[in-house]
Amino acid sequence: MDRNTVIGVALIFTILIGFSYFNKPSEKQIEAAKRTRDSIEMVRAEQQKQIVSAAKLDSIQSSAAPIVKSDSLNLSEDNTRKEKFGVFASAAVGKEKFYVLENNLLKVTFSNKGGRIYSVELKNFKTFDQKPLILFEGNTSKFGMNFFAQNRSIETESFYFTPSDSTASRKMNGPEVKKGKEGNEKYNSENKGDSTTFSMKLFAGEGKYLEYKYALKYNSYLVGFEINTKGLDKVITTNSNYLNFNWNILVPRQEKKSNMGEDNYTTIYYKYQDDAVDKLSTGKSGAESLRTKTKWISFKQLFFSSTLIADNAFPTADIKSTLTKEDPRYLGTFNADVALPYDGKESENIKMKFYFGPNHYSTLKQYDLSMESLINLGYAVVRPVNKWLIIPTFNFLRRFIDNFGIIILLLTIFIKLLIFPFTYKSYHSQAKMKALKPEIDEINAKFGKDKAMEKQQATMALYKKAGVNPMGGCLPMVFQFPVLIAMFFFFPTSIELRQQSFLWATDLSTYDSIWNLPFTIPFYGAHVSLFCLLMTVTTIISTYLNSQTQNTDAMPGMKTMMYIMPVMFLFILNSYASGLSYYYFLANVITIGQMYVFRMMIDEDKIRAQIQLNKKKVVVKSKFQQKLEDMSKQKGIQPRK
Repeated sequence: MDRNTVIGVALIFTILIGFSYFNKPSEKQIEAAKRTRDSIEMVRAEQQKQIVSAAKLDSIQSSAAPIVKSDSLNLSEDNTRKEKFGVFASAAVGKEKFYVLENNLLKVTFSNKGGRIYSVELKNFKTFDQKPLILFEGNTSKFGMNFFAQNRSIETESFYFTPSDSTASRKMNGPEVKKGKEGNEKYNSENKGDSTTFSMKLFAGEGKYLEYKYALKYNSYLVGFEINTKGLDKVITTNSNYLNFNWNILVPRQEKKSNMGEDNYTTIYYKYQDDAVDKLSTGKSGAESLRTKTKWISFKQLFFSSTLIADNAFPTADIKSTLTKEDPRYLGTFNADVALPYDGKESENIKMKFYFGPNHYSTLKQYDLSMESLINLGYAVVRPVNKWLIIPTFNFLRRFIDNFGIIILLLTIFIKLLIFPFTYKSYHSQAKMKALKPEIDEINAKFGKDKAMEKQQATMALYKKAGVNPMGGCLPMVFQFPVLIAMFFFFPTSIELRQQSFLWATDLSTYDSIWNLPFTIPFYGAHVSLFCLLMTVTTIISTYLNSQTQNTDAMPGMKTMMYIMPVMFLFILNSYASGLSYYYFLANVITIGQMYVFRMMIDEDKIRAQIQLNKKKVVVKSKFQQKLEDMSKQKGIQPRK
């Protein structure tokens, strides 16, 4: 180290020591500082003492007047809320209050906490155990918007909204509604009733708010829903093109627990704006991201639905269902995360509506939104049968008859009358086939199993010569089979049958148990359905009578299968709607009666004589028969003369 460095270091130390000495506080300054510290400690101790005392008083004297805390403490809480919620801080505290809008069909309860629909009750319906039918309740649901404001995540369900009207309950009145016109919008336009609007606002300062506006009118299942923003363009994050709306409900069980009932039909349906209706898988949990514009999303149960409908369309949505089949109270959880368009303007308006009501075909169809697809009417082949035959006939009979057991009886008779000409022709054809049985037996004995082609040619030649159409017996089945399948879909989903009793069946929309078993039979269940048993017995009788008019010797396996099928249906339909088993039972009884009537009407001896007369006539070969003979000649087989 050189001399200059040593001198420099020494000078620095000298300066520091001198600065410390000349700036040392005097005795008076030290004493003043001590008094200041002591004062601060005393203030802090006193504040802590007040907080502890207030807490003790709160716990001991809970019924007394509230303790007024220090201004500095309230200021601290306000600052914390402002830091967390920004301009929405003042709405973060409050007391939850409820408001009710009610018409003749709905009772909708709103909460100022979240400004949301808290619960919906369908007044004209009860649960399977006769309790009020609630579609969802606030303590098991979520309803609100999520967005970023001033770099803070805001969830509206946590804030207290200001209602437009402090009236706790309002009821819509109107003229008496005729039977079958419940929720009919066209009827409402001709028979005016009350209507009202109700809004709740979440304020973000002077003249700035988020508003939920609801509307309800008499005799309607629709609840209008608008989201309005005012002055939030400077509050909500500007780079956001969408606002997020989340709707989540725990789905309460409305029907008697059955794997073939409500559990099998509960799921989320949705409709794309320019496409068909689709759904998540039924009977199991699922999720879907809808990246195409969507018109509506429905939380659908067997007989009731809660549906959110866009006036225009939802740009995107994420839906999810989580089913819990073993829960005796709830079916599962439905969730819809919906994107709502947002342009960042000073004022914006997003219009939607809710449908809270029954899955009734005519009611849903009137909105012209394809919502009637919420009702499963079967495959494309049988759906028209339900739409244009079964449902109109059922609704017509319902106008005049209240007993649904009688309605199903008349419906069965009507359908049987429609196909009666074909049934008669079929039985007549079977009688001809029975008359030809001796000749058919001769052909089978002559050609045996090795000459199938010759045997077929000989049989067809005999049919043609005798004037018998072997396909004539299939005509009734061609017309009757679509009706049978259509009924299979109609009865379990028909809300008209819900909680309607007939004879021993207390509810035609579910199984009629006459005996609850102490154990469970696989694929059958733990109960015995009497209508299902009656259906099985009458099906076996009908099969037996029908087999007497048919030649099943050529197909011995077919005869066995004819008796196995009724037993299979016994297992399949035991847990299905008793109305369906009742219909099949009635159809079998009428079929058995028709067989005995036809036997009396048709003279088999006369038919045999006519066949023998036809056999003597000269038969002109058809093009099809000529083609068969040409094919046989090519294979070296001489046609039978």
